[in-house]
Amino acid sequence: MPTPLRVTVWNEFVHERTNEVVKNIYPDGIHAVLADALREHLGTGVQVRTATLDEPEHGLTKEALKETDVLIWWGHAAHDKVANKVVRRVQKRILQGMGLVALHSAHASKIFQRMMGASCMLRWREAGERERLWIVAPGHPITSGLQGEYFELQHTEMYGEYFDIPQPDELIFLSWFEGGEVFRSGCTWRRGAGKIVYFRPGHETYPIYHDANVRRVIANAVQWAAPSGAAYVGKGRNIPEPLNRIENPIAEQDVH
Repeated sequence: MPTPLRVTVWNEFVHERTNEVVKNIYPDGIHAVLADALREHLGTGVQVRTATLDEPEHGLTKEALKETDVLIWWGHAAHDKVANKVVRRVQKRILQGMGLVALHSAHASKIFQRMMGASCMLRWREAGERERLWIVAPGHPITSGLQGEYFELQHTEMYGEYFDIPQPDELIFLSWFEGGEVFRSGCTWRRGAGKIVYFRPGHETYPIYHDANVRRVIANAVQWAAPSGAAYVGKGRNIPEPLNRIENPIAEQDVH
């Protein structure tokens, strides 16, 4: 794992400037609160920068991504405003080994849909319901430091199945909502040399990212998604000579 781990927290930074409720919860932006959570849990082991939609190239230039080990993505109202060339650039870096942690409404982001190869759509209801997140992969690094078999959020936006994603490599959390729905709330995948985490909690009108358990999970997810350091070979290679001589038993037989 790189030391310190270089993390870019990307946030479209729209709701915080247009919605008074969101502004009161996240006055400096969701990205600022996420960055603080990483510093809180990872200390000197992390170097955090933030980037937002309105910056040139959305703050995700080639140079910035080259210096990023893990990218956290939060978006909701402006998925369509993200330039396709930037999405392709991020995809390339993930395949090369950069980690991606997609949060809440990032399920509908261009980059997450591109990496999943699916619509990633779901059911939802904004009713401030209680959510219980069951830990279904106890012992996984992403659950490190959590106490008990589940944790709860008292007021959340409901996400429900069916969630149109590829079968996760690992299912970490399964949510239950008081309205009756369930949801795969913590999933991981590998794409190329990169690791991807989807973590559901985070609706902007609730103080989800101030919750101690949520902050710990995100910090754990960043550590888990860090590059392994293995080389990525993603191009076709023509190998004209075999590693060992290929024998042709028929040609070498005595034919009478």
